[in-house]
Amino acid sequence: MDLVITQELARAESQQDAASLKKAYELIKSANLGKSEFDPSESFSPDLFVLCAEQALKMRQPEVSEDCIQMYFKVKAPITQFLGRAHLCRAQMCAPKSAENLEEFENCVTEYMKAINFAKGEPRYYFLVYNASVLYWQMVRPFLKPGYRHHLIPSLSQIINVLSQTEEEDKEWRAELMLELLECYLQAGRKEEAARFCSTAAPFIKSHVPQKYRQIFSVMVRHELMDELQLKEEKKNSISLSVTFYINMLKAKAEQNDLPGDISVILRKAYRHLGHYNHQRFPSISEEKMLLLFELARFSLTLKCMEISSACLSDLKKMESKDPGKLIEMECLECESEALRLESKMKVYNRAAVEAQLDIIQRLDVALQRAVRLGDPRVIHVVCATQWNTCLPLLQHNLRHHLRKPLAGVADVLEKLDSLMTLLRCQVHMEMAQIEEDEDRLEPATEHLRKAARLDSLGLYRDRIQMASTRLRLCTTLYQAPERAEDKAIMAVEQAKKATPKDSVRKKRALLVNAGLALAPDAFQIVLDSENEAKVSTGKNRGRFTYLCAKAWHHTVSVDKAAGHLRRLGNENDKERIQIWAELAKVARKQGVWDVCRTASRFCLLYDNVKVKKLRLRRGKKKRGRDGSVQDTWSQPEVVLQRQVCPDLLRKFAEVGFIHAEATVHLLRSEGVELNDRAIPPEDLSQHPAGYVPEPPEVNAEWITYRTWIESLSRCAMNNWLRSAEIGQEIQEAWIVQNAVVYVLNHNHHLILAGRQKELVDALYHLLSIVKATGHSGDPVMLVTLCNTLARGLIISWIPVQAAEKSRKFMRPNAFHSPLDAGATSEIKTAVEVCEFALNLTNGSAPEETVPTGTRQQLIATWVKAKQLLQQQIGPRLGTEEQGTNEDVSSVTRVLVALEMYSCNGLGLMDFTVPSLAQLVKMASECNWSDPLVELQTLTRLTHFAHAARDHETTMACAHRALEMGIKYLKKFGPEESRLVAEMLCTATAIQGRSIMENLKGRKQLRLVAAKAFTESARFGGIAGSSALVMLAARHYWNAWLPLLSSAVYRKKAKGALKRLIGIINKTEARKQEKGKTLLLHQWPTADFQGGGTTEGYFLPGAEDDLALRAALYGLLFHSHADQDDWEGGLKVLDEAVQVLPRTAHRLLIFKHMVIVKAKLGQNFSMEIQKFKAESEDYLARMWHRLALNSPSVSGELACYNNAIQALQKPEMEWQKVEYLMEFGQWLHHRHFPLEDVVFHLRWAVEILLAMKPPGDVPEPQPTPDGEYVAVEMPPRSPVSEAEEAVSLEQLRSVRQLEALARVHILLALVLSPGAEGYEDCCLAAYAFFRHIWQVSLMTAGKSVLENRPLAATSSHLLLPKKEKENERSKEKEKERSKEKENERSKEKDKEKGKEEKVKEPKQSQSPAPIKQLEDLPMSIEEWASYSCPEEVLSVLKQDRSDSTVNPSSIQKPTYSLYFLDHLVKALQKMCLHELTVPVLQLGVLISDSVVGSKGLSDLYHLRVHSIFTRSRSHLKKPLSLLIHKRQFRIHSSFLLRLQQFSAIFRLHF
Repeated sequence: MDLVITQELARAESQQDAASLKKAYELIKSANLGKSEFDPSESFSPDLFVLCAEQALKMRQPEVSEDCIQMYFKVKAPITQFLGRAHLCRAQMCAPKSAENLEEFENCVTEYMKAINFAKGEPRYYFLVYNASVLYWQMVRPFLKPGYRHHLIPSLSQIINVLSQTEEEDKEWRAELMLELLECYLQAGRKEEAARFCSTAAPFIKSHVPQKYRQIFSVMVRHELMDELQLKEEKKNSISLSVTFYINMLKAKAEQNDLPGDISVILRKAYRHLGHYNHQRFPSISEEKMLLLFELARFSLTLKCMEISSACLSDLKKMESKDPGKLIEMECLECESEALRLESKMKVYNRAAVEAQLDIIQRLDVALQRAVRLGDPRVIHVVCATQWNTCLPLLQHNLRHHLRKPLAGVADVLEKLDSLMTLLRCQVHMEMAQIEEDEDRLEPATEHLRKAARLDSLGLYRDRIQMASTRLRLCTTLYQAPERAEDKAIMAVEQAKKATPKDSVRKKRALLVNAGLALAPDAFQIVLDSENEAKVSTGKNRGRFTYLCAKAWHHTVSVDKAAGHLRRLGNENDKERIQIWAELAKVARKQGVWDVCRTASRFCLLYDNVKVKKLRLRRGKKKRGRDGSVQDTWSQPEVVLQRQVCPDLLRKFAEVGFIHAEATVHLLRSEGVELNDRAIPPEDLSQHPAGYVPEPPEVNAEWITYRTWIESLSRCAMNNWLRSAEIGQEIQEAWIVQNAVVYVLNHNHHLILAGRQKELVDALYHLLSIVKATGHSGDPVMLVTLCNTLARGLIISWIPVQAAEKSRKFMRPNAFHSPLDAGATSEIKTAVEVCEFALNLTNGSAPEETVPTGTRQQLIATWVKAKQLLQQQIGPRLGTEEQGTNEDVSSVTRVLVALEMYSCNGLGLMDFTVPSLAQLVKMASECNWSDPLVELQTLTRLTHFAHAARDHETTMACAHRALEMGIKYLKKFGPEESRLVAEMLCTATAIQGRSIMENLKGRKQLRLVAAKAFTESARFGGIAGSSALVMLAARHYWNAWLPLLSSAVYRKKAKGALKRLIGIINKTEARKQEKGKTLLLHQWPTADFQGGGTTEGYFLPGAEDDLALRAALYGLLFHSHADQDDWEGGLKVLDEAVQVLPRTAHRLLIFKHMVIVKAKLGQNFSMEIQKFKAESEDYLARMWHRLALNSPSVSGELACYNNAIQALQKPEMEWQKVEYLMEFGQWLHHRHFPLEDVVFHLRWAVEILLAMKPPGDVPEPQPTPDGEYVAVEMPPRSPVSEAEEAVSLEQLRSVRQLEALARVHILLALVLSPGAEGYEDCCLAAYAFFRHIWQVSLMTAGKSVLENRPLAATSSHLLLPKKEKENERSKEKEKERSKEKENERSKEKDKEKGKEEKVKEPKQSQSPAPIKQLEDLPMSIEEWASYSCPEEVLSVLKQDRSDSTVNPSSIQKPTYSLYFLDHLVKALQKMCLHELTVPVLQLGVLISDSVVGSKGLSDLYHLRVHSIFTRSRSHLKKPLSLLIHKRQFRIHSSFLLRLQQFSAIFRLHF
């Protein structure tokens, strides 16, 4: 029977025949029951039970196996090897299916241990120990996941001990188990036991399995399981161990977040050790070298050391391995390297970078398929890990749909392998679930979540997976109303998520509000209504700030209701509720429903396990260290710890804190306030009674309430960011801290630009301490920006403001430095320490810590300024004490430091000892600049400093280099960089032009060169989009051309450049001027060009601002057209000017030119002339006068003259009206208009002149000795009777009035024919007016001479030494008193003389001639011919500016007056009145001397007087006085008669 059963079992094994197994099993079972078909007495071996059970296990029939083992143990079988084998079969049958079945695991281990304990007693059964260890290791595979290995330690350690006792020959198997046991110890956290185990395992492996010793050595190094000296001793004689030591030492440091600064040095050392391997000479070590190169390359990529990874990859390729697995691994390394190169662009999600990343993922997907075909699990795992790392940056909600196929391939391959990379598999399935959910494939998403839950052995994602599963379940049952409040909220949020952009905000908001009401029905609506303005009650008061106060109060009271909700609810479903509140806040934020977002985030943050009662952002007391430095300690916030919260929830709190802070900023902006800004009181638009005094807002209680509320909102936002940063520090996640810093810096950017960093010092200091504790997450730019902002906040308030006044002077000697107080010194020292911390970190020693030069430059500027404030000189090395190893960075740093020292000098503070400009230029040229923008800025600054030092050659050289470089990069850069380049080129060319202007040395052509430079400056300013820079260049351009603009030739040369300049200005002005968002390099007074300055020069009258300059440029361009008689072109220029210039008074110049041109061209200018309505009468009249002169038609001229005259209505415009009437009369005569019209307008001018009131200070005329007339005082006149009075000649005392009357009468005589009526009267009237000018002028001058004589005597006494300095005020007072006395005396004398004249006879020729006074006129023709005006009188006339003498003020057009005077002389000669011409010609002599100041003209008139006197002397029979008396009587009578008639006619016409 045994034979038959054995044959059936053999057939079943060889042929895998289930029927044979079944037949054998039935035979064994029947034999066991005594019902054998054969002889019952035949013997039956119990070993067949075990053999059948083993075969049944192999053929996956556990029921048969279990039955056979039970039958075996029921019979009393002999103790043989089959007893152990039976225990092994039973152990395999009760093997656990998953790591959760710990009871089955214990039972299974018990069976294995029974077999091992049975076998270890007999050497012949030692093979069972080995078999049991193999089967045991197969069984425990599910427990090799993270979190379960500690269950294996007892059993695995026993098995290893038994294998050691049995001296198992398979040493490699024992070594493998030892390494696994060591890993179990480490994962269980039993480091001491692991170290003890290594003390025995390491020597065994080293001696028996040396190929695995590197593996245990790496574990010992990484986890510090052996003394470091011993480890170093071990690695001395082995290249592989040396490389392994360096790699694992760095891995250990990285896990502890304590990487040394010389990472690259250590990696290079490891790579050099690998170079000692000669794999060509010793092919046996080729495999080991490749493994080490792969490991070093991957770790270098992890540390972002591209240099070493590239070198390792190059060496791997040189080894020319044919192994397809190695080739696939090399391709993975290449893909990782390319992805690392794209990392910086991927951070900003550059489109090209994203597409390149997707190409890399596609390549890895193909590599994974090749690895699967190869079938090597290790290679498959390498490709899957690389693929996952490459996909990570693209796991964004709008990009992850591209990853569906690659991630699905990774998940499927690892699932088929049953990979132990459970954490990776879990993450992949979670992301796949999200991708499937995004595309509404809910069933696959649910399946992925189930798999992720099974793989989450550590429970890291349990809550997240559970929430996602619940969400998917509710999404599949949308038409079933859930019972739980949490489920209702989840459903509402999911419905809100599915809203399309076309859906209204009201619909989205309603769903989100439903979610909030489901979670907090008692408080959510109340808190939500805190921002509902309809709920705000202002009461009966209606003050200026009542509504604002009520709004603030309503918000505060409503928000406080949220705290009661959590107290009432307790800890019920708190984790789930936190997740729902956070999701609600995120969805509301995404959809822009800000009030729901703020409310939801507020409820979520109530669950924060750390309640910050008072987050006081103030620095604690400052402790002084031993070295005297001031150390700042932060006052710790008072906190209450409630319970431990898992990192996931803390991370959620941090994220919601970010959202709540951002939503709070949105609320502030809706109130018209930026974060941390002060609220501005609204304008009071209400009406108030007279005498109302407004109450200052600072003392108004309602405004204080509102302002306090606004400040609390800013504090709330800042506290949220700081709390999130503290959470990041607590859970040691640097990215959270980094985000908090970025939020604070970005949302306070307006404060930073405004130089208000001081207000952020406390918050920034706290953030810096957190960043130092957690690291900067590989973002050194963020750290440098934080340090720079903090340092500027510390120093900016201590920089003297008065230094700005001295910033225009370069290299000024030092002034006295007032010492800083202790508080200022401590803050500035702290700023220096912060700057040096960031500078030393980014000095280039660690390549991964390198920052852009522009970012580092900001920090250098702050550091240098802080050193100046502390009055600390910078050493000759021009840097911090800790010098970097990167020479490129160090050389650039030295140049930038020197430039900052130059910019700080000459401001009244301590001056740095700086290198010479020539040396600095040389240093800059030798630098290897990584940032062309900073290099260009450096050249521009060198140009500025050279110009300030008056070094023309260096200025031109640096400007030339800057131009060459800038123009090259202007086309390569993007818009923002191009704008910065253009700004610097604009500045460089402007400085170049200014330097040329300052070195003209009389060379006129250089002005054109400078003007060309200024034109280029304007062009670059236009590219930069800066109107200020363009206008500054335009001013320089104007100043350069100004001395040449009087020439039409130069105006023609400037025409082309002028057109371009105007086009640039207009284009720049038309562009929207964006507010600068770039932080200024210097936010303090500086000697650098950033400080700016005003141009020196002169413009057209009123051209002090930009609009006036633009109008002047258009005017110049118009003149260039007018020079060529291109009036149509000029008109186009003016039309363009009207279109582009703003509607201000500056356009009047343009309209003036336009009206004149249109008048010249005969076009209609009625619209343009309307622009001058608001101008003064004088301006408008002059405008019409210009139009009359340029009008091409007689009718146009007539209308313009009439408009010019009619425009003048005010009394003060009468003089101008008279001139226009006279000119109009001449024009009418010239155009052959009727004589009556000509005479009418001239008589009108006479009427105006006679109606003028004489000046009050004109003295009354004295009577002549021959008694020609008697002065009569005029009675006071009323305005009504003034025009009707008869005006006597004696009343006219104004020289200007008399001269104008004379000219009008001469003009009347000229338009009349010599024989016409009134011709002689007009000539004689003009003569009378001229002679009266003599009388008034001499009388006034004579009195002035008499008044000055006692003053001259007094001044001689002032020459005494004791009276050298007399008070000017006393002199003036004495003069005034003496004048008053003289006036009184003269009036009394005049009265007495008047009385005497009445008594005396009219003719006193018999009496002796009185003594001639200065004011006496000549009495005869001989006296007039020989008369010469006294020098004293002439000197008075030249100095006097009154209207009572002949001077430039009274005779404003002397040549014009002389012209009419000559016509009068000719007319008198024709009338044979030669004797009357002599006084007139003598008046010409007087005007020539006192007004024109021409000696030649005066001599000419003297000659004419002598000639006339010589010709007419023989004809003079009568005395001149008698002749004059008779003629004058006739003139006076006829003149007054005609004047009265004309006045009546005038009143009838007007």
